Amino acid sequence: MHFLSAENISKSFGINPLFSSISFHISQGDKIALIARNGSGKSTLLHMLAGQETADTGTIWVNKEVDVILFEQEPAFDPNKTVAQTIFFYDHPLMNAVRAYEAAAASQDAERLNEAIVKMDELGAWDVDAKVKQILDKLNIHELNQSMGTLSGGQRKRIALAKTLIDIGFEHKHCLLIMDEPTNHLDVSMVEWMEQFLNRENLTLILVTHDRYFLDTVCDEIWELEGSELFVYKGNYENYLEKKAARTESDKASVDKARNLYRRELEWMRKQPKARTTKSKSRQDNFYVVAEKASKQTQDTSLQLSMKMSRLGGKIIELKKIYKSYANKVILKGFDYTFKKGERVGIIGPNGVGKSTFTNILQGLEQADSGKINVGDTIVFGNYSQQGLQLKEDQRVIEFVKNIAENFPLATGGSLSAAQFLQLFLFDPDKQYTYISKLSGGEKRRLHLLAILFRNPNFLILDEPTNDLDLPTLAVLENFLLEFGGCLVIISHDRYFMDRLVDHLLVFEGNGVIRDFPGHYSQYRLEVGEKKKVPVQSEETAAPPSQAATVTATITKEKKPLSYKEKREFEQLEKELPLLSEEKRKISEELASGNCSYEQLTTLSLQIEGLSTKIDAMELRWLELSERH
Repeated sequence: MHFLSAENISKSFGINPLFSSISFHISQGDKIALIARNGSGKSTLLHMLAGQETADTGTIWVNKEVDVILFEQEPAFDPNKTVAQTIFFYDHPLMNAVRAYEAAAASQDAERLNEAIVKMDELGAWDVDAKVKQILDKLNIHELNQSMGTLSGGQRKRIALAKTLIDIGFEHKHCLLIMDEPTNHLDVSMVEWMEQFLNRENLTLILVTHDRYFLDTVCDEIWELEGSELFVYKGNYENYLEKKAARTESDKASVDKARNLYRRELEWMRKQPKARTTKSKSRQDNFYVVAEKASKQTQDTSLQLSMKMSRLGGKIIELKKIYKSYANKVILKGFDYTFKKGERVGIIGPNGVGKSTFTNILQGLEQADSGKINVGDTIVFGNYSQQGLQLKEDQRVIEFVKNIAENFPLATGGSLSAAQFLQLFLFDPDKQYTYISKLSGGEKRRLHLLAILFRNPNFLILDEPTNDLDLPTLAVLENFLLEFGGCLVIISHDRYFMDRLVDHLLVFEGNGVIRDFPGHYSQYRLEVGEKKKVPVQSEETAAPPSQAATVTATITKEKKPLSYKEKREFEQLEKELPLLSEEKRKISEELASGNCSYEQLTTLSLQIEGLSTKIDAMELRWLELSERH
């Protein structure tokens, strides 16, 4: 089924074209990733597809049977509404029943809860509630009576995501889901669950993401906006890199050829022939076409830079018996560690376990409760934090960088000017004289990163550096960091970024427990997955405590008893599953009878497909609840 078409659409801001005369089509089941530099028009294009912005020229056609749902990078909320009012926004009897039930359960009002349960039974809304509950649980959303105005940016983003995921599975026969950076502010377990969710659902999807593993898992087609054009690549991210490199080489050869032709034609034009025949007029017109092609700038995002960083001495940083707590929350408990020259450490762990606090203590921005920290005399910190820089909005980009330094020294001798360094990080000459207030959010993050590196540190601390950065910038950053000779500490949920750059991990497990894992992030996740598969031994076959205690302690958890709502859900599943199985059996017999017309066969096939999907989901939920029953 054809979902959407765009024909020759263009969009400009002022004199700067974002894209020009691009055309594309989206069909049912397509899963597309959109790639471009920050400020190239990715978010603008998504808003146009959602009907929130209009094209300067061209047309966008959306099938009237298709509902378009947009998940925005910066979602807007009414700060006075509760989480429940925000999530359960859909005005429909089923959703209204779920909303009332969830609110009653949160209020612990027995009479109100009984009324809500009766309504849920009448409408058969328990399936919807189970799906809603799974989404809220996986995204760690529990306090539904909180006001939206009291939440952090990360919490609001997760609530917006829950609202979107609930919406796409509710009363939409055909849905085009548009997502702008959906993985920001999610930890890895949430991202991995969302990968499964988006793959399991029969979705048509176009998204912008910097998470390359997420992109590879979810999408099978990549669109790239570059130089006002749209390029389409089938396959995964690695295939995209290969095909893009081949296209770049071809473009470069074509531009070089055009420049040679341009020089010859320019010579002819300067002679100014007196007689203008039809043939010479045609050649004259063709000259401007050649001139335009010759002036085309070819992009190279795989540049490398060898920096002449400040010298590292023999002593880097030593931490001895460091303790840090906030009230009853333990961050560090007698932590010892000595950083070595050139070390590359990744820091991982759930949100709220103290990763950023640890890096602040390293730099002396926060004080430990006790213990000793010895920092080498030659250490120059570079700290890229989530808070960003305090920027003067009325200052131009080039002025901001020149206020830090005029030149950047290179290890090979010589230096780069501020303008050359900006260009390396994808700020072209026109953009360098733009006011900071005119930059996109991603471009401001890129400028923040550039400012940190331009100060020439030898101990880099990067706290979630990939958030809001585009993939071309990430490629430049990764190549830069691979050549970086100093110490590197990275806090990130970006699995691809961590795998490329770190040698080992400090795993913050909570309550002051920190484990040193000798490997990169994917190896760690593999180990965690293998541990989960280890069966718990029975009392009869268990090894002596000295051998088995460690294993059983890490893989067994105290089972949380079912809540009243979950007991009701479990009972309802036990009633409904046999009925649905019987209905499926009858339809199967009717299909096998050989007495059905073509139209009946089509209808019955669709019914049995829908029943199978519903039964599978309900059986999965029944198993999950039965383990705790």
